[in-house]
Amino acid sequence: MTSMLGSTSTPLSRIFPPSILNRSNLFTTHLKSSRDSYKKIVNFAGIRFGSVTRVPYRSNRGFRSGIVAMAGSDAVQKSEDEWRAVLSPEQFRILRQKGTEYPGTGQYNKFYEEGVYTCAGCGTPLYKSTTKFDSGCGWPAFYEGLPGAINRHADPDGMRVEITCAACGGHLGHVFKGEGFRTPTDERHCVNSISLKFTPEN
Repeated sequence: MTSMLGSTSTPLSRIFPPSILNRSNLFTTHLKSSRDSYKKIVNFAGIRFGSVTRVPYRSNRGFRSGIVAMAGSDAVQKSEDEWRAVLSPEQFRILRQKGTEYPGTGQYNKFYEEGVYTCAGCGTPLYKSTTKFDSGCGWPAFYEGLPGAINRHADPDGMRVEITCAACGGHLGHVFKGEGFRTPTDERHCVNSISLKFTPEN
């Protein structure tokens, strides 16, 4: 079998359509091919392109500096039935129906181990343990989330600001500012324990 590219005398116009021979179109085609190949490599590595990236290395300062969270167009989307299938009834009530656990009852209210708190619904890293503090409110409190990991929405009544997981939209709790806590941001992310999963440093 003779290759189309086997003869040096074959004009390129017989091999490629005119649009491909145009320099700008050829460059665009190359970029698209490279981007598609990159997506395949990333997906093969087990990372969802454009959504959540875990950087599994440890620096000299430990586990905390190796976590990045990004919310992109490829968000975690499930139907209500699909969420019910993967969440416990209480997780579904809080994460998907915006419920609230009773104060002082949550697993992480008085929990101060080193590590990272992720979304109980989709596993997105949300908070570093170094940002957790004791506010005395009865729920886990953090003064900031990981960059791009958390969205804010004003409640319909305008009284509070809801915080949700940027990847899956799961309800986390509410954020309050200007309460006088001596934290770098003067914010309190008041989060339901059941909305979180903890990953220890070691």
